[in-house]
Amino acid sequence: MPRFDRDMIILAKAETTYGTDPTPAAAANAILISNPSVNPLQANNVDRDLVRSYFGASEQLVGTKTVQLSFETELVGSGTAGVAPAWAPLLEACAMLGAAEADTRYDFLPVTNSQDSVTIYIHDSGVLHKLLGGRGTCVLRLNSGEKPVLAFTFTGLYAAVSATAQPADADFSAFRTPQVPTDSNTADINLGGTLSETGAVAFTGGTALPSLGLEIDLGNAVSFVPLIGAETVDVTQRAVSGRVRLDLTAAQEVSRMADVLANTLTSIGMIHGTTVGDKVALYLPTVQLLNPTKEEFEGRRLIGYELRGVPDPDGTGNDELRLVTSF
Repeated sequence: MPRFDRDMIILAKAETTYGTDPTPAAAANAILISNPSVNPLQANNVDRDLVRSYFGASEQLVGTKTVQLSFETELVGSGTAGVAPAWAPLLEACAMLGAAEADTRYDFLPVTNSQDSVTIYIHDSGVLHKLLGGRGTCVLRLNSGEKPVLAFTFTGLYAAVSATAQPADADFSAFRTPQVPTDSNTADINLGGTLSETGAVAFTGGTALPSLGLEIDLGNAVSFVPLIGAETVDVTQRAVSGRVRLDLTAAQEVSRMADVLANTLTSIGMIHGTTVGDKVALYLPTVQLLNPTKEEFEGRRLIGYELRGVPDPDGTGNDELRLVTSF
C-alpha cells in the first residue's frame, strides 16, 4: 500500500510541564497547515575514529537528538472578538504571550522569561513523530495579493517514533478562512502613528502610505541545550526584523532618506481584514528603517526598506512588536 506525501496531520498542544507530553487529540488540537517540512531526527553523531592496522571509517554513535519542523498556517482571527485564534499555542511557543483585551481583541506581545512550550504530533502517512518541549520562531506575512500566513519553524526534543494509524477525527473547524491582502481588504501602511491601546483598533496620527504589504520576522534564536538531566530547547535572543516596499512621493523619499541617515526610530503598522472577529493588525512601535532600495513593480517606482524592530528606549522591554487579532 503506497504512502502519500500529503497524508499528514499536525496536532499541537501547549505543555503544562516542559517536555512532558500533554497528549494532543485530533478532535481538539489539529492544526490546519501548508508547506510542511519535517526533519524527524537531527542527531549529533559522534565518530568513534578507531585506529587499526588498515584504512577505513568507523561507525558513528548517535548522541543528542532533536526534531525540526516547519510549516505555515493562515494568519486570521478566531472569528469571535477577544477569543484566541486556533494557532495561538504555536505563536506562544515562540516567546510570545497572548492575552484577551477587554473581550474586544486578543493581543500577542514578546516575552523574555517564562516561555511557553508545545508538544507537536506529526502524523505522517502512518508514522507518528513526536516533538516535545517545542519552541521556535515565526515570520508573519501580509503581502499584497498573497495568502496571509504565519511561517513557523520549531525545534523540539526527540521521542520514539511509532507506526500509528492516521487520526480519523481531525477537526479544523476553529481555523477561519482568511482574506487576501488587497486594497479593499487591507488598510494602508501607517508610518509614525500610534495603535490604540483601548477601544477600537485604529491608528492615531502618522502617515498612510500605499505599499505591497508588510513582512515581519520575530528573529528568535532557538538553541538546543543538551544538559544531562535537563535537556531543553530555549529561545535565547530575539531580533525583530522585516521588510516593506512603499509607494512614496519624491519629497517623502527624500525625507525618509534623512531618517535613515539619522538612525531615526519611528513606528509602522498595518490593519488587515474586514470581517469582525477575523481581523488582524501588525504594529512595531519603535522601528528603524534601513538600507533603502529602488524597486520596480509593474513599471512603478517603489522604495524598499529593511526594518529593525527594537524595544522602546524609554520602556521596560518586550514591546518591539504587537500582533492584534480577533477584533
